[in-house]
Amino acid sequence: MKNLFYVLTLCFVTFGVMSCNNDDTGEAITQAKDDAKAAYADFVLASYQAAYDDAAALKATIEAFTANPTEATLTATKSAWIQARESYGPTEAFRFADGPIDLIGADEGPEGLLNSWPLDEAYIDYVDGAANSGIINDLTNYATIDKALLESLNGEGGEENVSVGYHAIEFLLWGQDLTSPSTKQAGQRPATDFADGGTATNQDRRRAYLEICADLLLDHLQILIDQWEANGAYRAEFLGYDSDIALAKMMTAIATLSKTELAGERMFVAYDNQDQEDEHSCFSDNTHRDVRLNFDGIKAVYLGLNNSIHDIVLLSDATIAAEVEAAMTAAETAVYATAEPFDFAITDATERPKVLEAVTALQDLGDKIVEGGNAIGVNAVVLD
Repeated sequence: MKNLFYVLTLCFVTFGVMSCNNDDTGEAITQAKDDAKAAYADFVLASYQAAYDDAAALKATIEAFTANPTEATLTATKSAWIQARESYGPTEAFRFADGPIDLIGADEGPEGLLNSWPLDEAYIDYVDGAANSGIINDLTNYATIDKALLESLNGEGGEENVSVGYHAIEFLLWGQDLTSPSTKQAGQRPATDFADGGTATNQDRRRAYLEICADLLLDHLQILIDQWEANGAYRAEFLGYDSDIALAKMMTAIATLSKTELAGERMFVAYDNQDQEDEHSCFSDNTHRDVRLNFDGIKAVYLGLNNSIHDIVLLSDATIAAEVEAAMTAAETAVYATAEPFDFAITDATERPKVLEAVTALQDLGDKIVEGGNAIGVNAVVLD
């Protein structure tokens, strides 16, 4: 009887310890989820603020260029545009989360006014073989170019009729890229296209168009900052969500960016068509940075937050956590191994397999992020 009593007592004590451990782990996971939600809101705001600051620097550089259009001031403006992309690129990880970049209440968010592509160059300005094409050269229908007009024309009549945003500015600065990918050169628009008496007509309208696009870039980034700031409407809504719902949005966003948008729309389409016109930043040959920066945003959301999503998955299922982390490392290695510039990577026979490897690794990562969500009781999905 004493032995039986001892065994029963040991069982109860052991069960009690296990229950306490489970309770402690559950409390730690709940707290970590709450912390990750709050950290995400802070991270989103800081990221958009950084993008705004770089866009403001770009605007100042554009104004210096339009006041004195020289090759030197054009080069400085191109550098400012590339820097502006460095801070905006990682923010793509906030898309597909039902947040204000895509939706504000029942209305569309400003994404289409910031980062739409691909872009029909002839919708904006002259192109090879059509010297009078575009809004800039159409004085009959668009006698006055202003912010309201350019914003209203974005997407009018077709998705490729992009009139504003980063890529409209990119086209105005670099012009069409008519070079062969093997030369590894970007577009060659001369500064004299903007100078009075220069190489193209309607220089004053081209200068005005460029300045207005810079203004609108700031306007549309400010919308996002307003939504996410301390008293912002969406920030309050987001922090009011149950943490599992918030994490589902966060993880759906990065899983979708990884598997569908980045691997598919932004890489595989261009790879499959072998067409630089399908590149994200085809005029500047900056697409390789777009791809890397988009990945960096995914990694930052999953691994970089205080009490990160990875930490939460690790508390719940160490095996799945290790698998997601391994997929993240594999995707990073593959993405950063693709050749530069991207039009060369998708057309050169030796480099093309590396692009496909990166596509596959990003697809695998998207699926693993969903598995990580399942492990912590979060209904993350990959959107089509």
